[in-house]
Amino acid sequence: MKLLTSSHLVKKLAFGTFITLGLASSAYADDINLKTMIPGVPQIDAEAYVLIDYNSGKVLAEMNADTRRDPASLTKMMTSYVIGQAIKAGKISPTDMVTVGKDAWATGNPVFKGSSLMFLKPGDRVAVSELNRGIILQSGNDACVAMADYVAGSQDAFVSLMNNYVNALGLKNTHFGTVHGLDAAGQYSSARDMALIGQALIRDVPEEYATYREKEFTFNNIRQMNRNGLLWDSSLQVDGIKTGHTDAAGYNLVASATEGQMRLISAVLGGHTYKGREVESKKLLTWGFRFFESVSPLKAGKEFSSEPVWFGDTDRVALGVDKDAYLTIPRGRMKDLKASYILNNTELHAPLQKNQVVGTINFQLDGKTIDQRPLVVLNEVKEGGFFGRIVDYIKLMFHHWFG
Repeated sequence: MKLLTSSHLVKKLAFGTFITLGLASSAYADDINLKTMIPGVPQIDAEAYVLIDYNSGKVLAEMNADTRRDPASLTKMMTSYVIGQAIKAGKISPTDMVTVGKDAWATGNPVFKGSSLMFLKPGDRVAVSELNRGIILQSGNDACVAMADYVAGSQDAFVSLMNNYVNALGLKNTHFGTVHGLDAAGQYSSARDMALIGQALIRDVPEEYATYREKEFTFNNIRQMNRNGLLWDSSLQVDGIKTGHTDAAGYNLVASATEGQMRLISAVLGGHTYKGREVESKKLLTWGFRFFESVSPLKAGKEFSSEPVWFGDTDRVALGVDKDAYLTIPRGRMKDLKASYILNNTELHAPLQKNQVVGTINFQLDGKTIDQRPLVVLNEVKEGGFFGRIVDYIKLMFHHWFG
């Protein structure tokens, strides 16, 4: 990107368009350092983990986050995502009745022996909404097969859909080989990718995600509890997401919790005990909420600044962001946050399209850039009339001559 180097323009950006979001801090440098002092990440007893801010996408903590591991029943998060997208698109409905096939019958499928089930039988007629709960709350492998057959016609076709979404979401270390997550050759995911799948569930299919907070589900008089024990923890506002376990995978848990406008997602993979995955996840979430906060200093469509525009049907153009700008900062530092921008080119010439990127917004704390967002045109600027463009040409010529 070409940055502005004109001394006049740099001065303008430094003093004319530099804004402070709140009152400036008058503390000494040592006091500022104390404010941002954040203890190290707690020791986490697991093979891999990551903690991200849902809104900003900021990674707050990670270890072996991209290591490929057996996902176990965390796979069902993607199964659920595919189902949620199918419902959202109107391809299926929660009230549809599904006829359970023999391939979803645990008794006739040795691979399901000893695994989590909804306890379906061939010929059962079960609503999509109930099968969905069987997948999410009971971790039913048989329910996964029944829904895969209904949504895509076969398990193989459904797995193909799962991997298409892997590509669409930009996941780098994930490939699914089953609809349920039981160990299979060539099937893998990572802590980071699982956190991103959780983020996608919350963002893209919120009605689907709402089921994850339910604590129990009864089918055919068999009551089963949600295996995510953090849903019962009164010190956190956890509303999802999913557990998983096989001998090869260890104990996995992807969890999400909210505090005010902040939402965090943790992914702990390869934990060593059933309850331990909850304890370690709680450590991460508590640490994140204690020492960080999510802020949204700029809103989509709201003017951040304006700049002259040449050869257009207006003299100035409003600039801002095309979507809310969320940042993750040390807790209590909002008043010290500053923002400035740099244009890609020294002048803006019409025509300009709405949401056209024309520069970069830099967010700073203590003189350091902590994040950036594209600076965009908020309203289309069409080319001006012939005589207006002639006048602008003359004005611009003098502007170049005399600075």
